[in-house]
Order: sequence, then C-alpha cells, then structure tokens
Amino acid sequence: MRNSETSAGISMISNVLLSWYNLRQPLRIKKMRGVLLIYVFTLFFFSCKAQKEEQIEIPEPLKNGKEIILHRKGYVVSYNPELKIPNWVAWHLTAAHADGNVKRYSSYLEDEDVPHPRATPEDYKGSGWSHGHMCPAGDNKWDRKAMRETFLLTNMCPQDRSLNSGLWNRIEMDCRKWAKKYGDVYIVCGPVLLNRKHETIGTHNIVVPEAFFKVILCLQGTPKAIGFIIRNNEGKKKRDQYVNTVDDVERITGINFFPSLPDEIENEVEAYANLNDWK
Repeated sequence: MRNSETSAGISMISNVLLSWYNLRQPLRIKKMRGVLLIYVFTLFFFSCKAQKEEQIEIPEPLKNGKEIILHRKGYVVSYNPELKIPNWVAWHLTAAHADGNVKRYSSYLEDEDVPHPRATPEDYKGSGWSHGHMCPAGDNKWDRKAMRETFLLTNMCPQDRSLNSGLWNRIEMDCRKWAKKYGDVYIVCGPVLLNRKHETIGTHNIVVPEAFFKVILCLQGTPKAIGFIIRNNEGKKKRDQYVNTVDDVERITGINFFPSLPDEIENEVEAYANLNDWK
C-alpha cells in the first residue's frame, strides 16, 4: 500500500470517529477514548487490507491432497508430506527483489519443519534428476535468509537437467524481466502429477513429477495473466508452444489460483493468455 493512500485513509477515519465522539462522549473522556478507538480501528482496517493485497498470489486451500503451509521470507509453499515435494510455491516478485548482490547458496538443505520421512540431499545423489527450484534462487538475491531458504528441499522437485538449465530457467528470467518492467508480478508454480504410478527417487521415495506448471499475474496497467505447462523431459521447443491460460492450468492441476481477486478481474485474466502481451 502506498504511504499517501494510507495517510488519506487514516485521516478520513480519524475525522469520522472524532466527530462521532464529539457528539456522544463527556468532555473529560473524549480525547482518551477517541484516540484509542481511532488507533485500534485504523490498525485493524489497514492491516486487513494490506494482508489481503499481499496474499494475492496464495491459491485456495486444496480440496484433494495433503498440504502443510510453510511461510518463508521470500515465498510460501504448500508441501505434500506424502509425495515429499511441494503442491505449489507462491511468491510476489517486485522490481526491488528481481536483482541483488547476495551470492547463490552452495548446499541443498533438509527441511526440519516437516515430518519424517522427508527429502534429504542423499535422495538426489545418483538419481539422474536435478534439484528443480520452484521459487528460484535468482528471485532471492535481495536477502541472505531468503536465498538460503530457496535451497530447502521442500522448495524443490526432481527435474530433468536440460529443462532445469534451459526453458525453466528462461521463464524464470522472463519473470524477473517482467517484474522490473511492470513493477511487480505474482507467481505460482509447482508439479503436475498425472493419474498413474509415479517414478520415485532415493530411500525416502521422493516423487518425480510428470510435468511442471507456472502461472504469472500482473495487475499493473491492464491486468493480465499467463500460464505454462511443460513436461519433465521437454523444454527444447519455443516458449509459446507451452503457453496455457490460467483456467487451463487450474483444470489440469485442480488448484484455484488467485482466489482473492475480484471475480470480474479473475474471470477475465484467467481465460486468456498471449505471450505477445508480455513483450
């Protein structure tokens, strides 16, 4: 929320409440009670509004499947304790966070915030699969803790090496470019699991997704959104061949994205996607 908007809102609420108290309260208690009520009401009003705005990127709770919600400094993850991978990872990428001087962390980390059994670095060794970041390290060079938390294994899935270093990385760079261009974007990504028996890796049976999704929302100017779905053995084609609408991604994943948007905006942006609108 902009400071000017906050100040204007506080001033408006203050004037209304003070007028009400001037009419109804004895003189000796007007000031004390009036100031206290104004303070409490104003904090409640603007904290609720700010919280709602900051949670635009958070999907609706899952109707099917288990999830543990973990709040990190740079992202939020819905972790699936049965699959030992995230259901989704969501974050708000601003222009200020799209770059930074923090160096890339050097180790992959077991996440002690989730129950056993859980992914360990040893599960990936010799598997032939790479550590596929969902929220990328490149989006968290603005803070040391945020950078470190991207290397938690609850933020990763087993991912094809060529996809990880190729098209997936290209889309991550696109998101940073769009955050700088538009000021900010909202991003959700995660695995796509087909209705079949899944490959697993390691002694803890970490599930290997059949594909990945990513949806991006921009509210600056004319609101727009775009989605991508890429199989976990592809990524050699042009980006536009993997473009989907957010509605398409919702249908495939069963996840309801951006539920806090007003219905008229959500319905419009989720039904249409064109990569040319982002160039």
